[in-house]
Amino acid sequence: MEGDENAKVNKMAKIEYGEPGAISFLSNPKYEHYIYETQSSVVLVNDSLKLEKPVSTTLIRVPNAYESVAKLLQMYASMTPKKQGIDSLAFIHPTAKIGKDVYIGAFAYIGENATVGDGTQIYPHAVVCDEAKIGDNTILYPNVTIYHHCVVGNNCILHGGVVIGADGFGFAPGPQGYDKIPQIGIVTIEDNVEIGANTCVDRSTMGSTYIRKGVKLDNLVQIAHNVEVGANTVMSAQSGIAGSTKVGQWCMVGGQAGITGHAHIADKVQIGAQCGVIGNIDESGTTHIGSPAMEPKGFFKSMAVMKKLPEMYKEMAAMKREIEQLKKQITE
Repeated sequence: MEGDENAKVNKMAKIEYGEPGAISFLSNPKYEHYIYETQSSVVLVNDSLKLEKPVSTTLIRVPNAYESVAKLLQMYASMTPKKQGIDSLAFIHPTAKIGKDVYIGAFAYIGENATVGDGTQIYPHAVVCDEAKIGDNTILYPNVTIYHHCVVGNNCILHGGVVIGADGFGFAPGPQGYDKIPQIGIVTIEDNVEIGANTCVDRSTMGSTYIRKGVKLDNLVQIAHNVEVGANTVMSAQSGIAGSTKVGQWCMVGGQAGITGHAHIADKVQIGAQCGVIGNIDESGTTHIGSPAMEPKGFFKSMAVMKKLPEMYKEMAAMKREIEQLKKQITE
């Protein structure tokens, strides 16, 4: 600790909006200038931070400030009492199996032979359809829909508007139009998964679409039928994966990136924002950007050439005119 060892805090605040009694953190160098003016009583910083001038706040140095504040926020959130009890306006089918210490809010629907595990919270207007299974200590926020027979594991969080198990996009062209291919599979969400608002995971044609343990999906993500997302992979908003693709473990997918169908993505692959992956990525630990996707070195070379295309076009047009003039002179 550097500063007032008796400093007291009772709230958390961003470093740029700090105030007395608050604890903040600094991990991104872009925000370093705020540490010299923040009013927060305590700031968590990385061990490696070198100050350019004195600060008035108390510093606590840690190996990783971002990781430390995440743990503090988890502790803070755990202090909020969990909702319990079944609202009289909720509908629960007589054959449904409801665990202990659950919360089921008003107008929530639990279908025939559905299962809800111990300590799970189901908020108003959420729907758990027939034969679906929800594990222990999972949270379904308002308007989440779990289709029939789908499985959600333990300690999961599904935010408002999430749809698990809608039909995969399967149609066969015919003489009169497109014939629907029935989607008779399910979706399996393993433990410790968090899914952002309005994200959709489609049920498989046969078998299961899989979201493996520890996966984190942002808002507005689309996971198509028969996809498998490997353990601890994270995907940012508006990204999508087409049908029957398998994504490895510990991958990172940037916002608005798209991955084609029937592809294989190796473990620990990083896919940049707005990247378009049109085939397999077989080498683990690689980074890909651009559309179509390529490794950064090739992408930046291509971009350097692309910036010069207008100038190169003018030069080519001028060269073409000169060649035509030379041809005419030779002919004459």
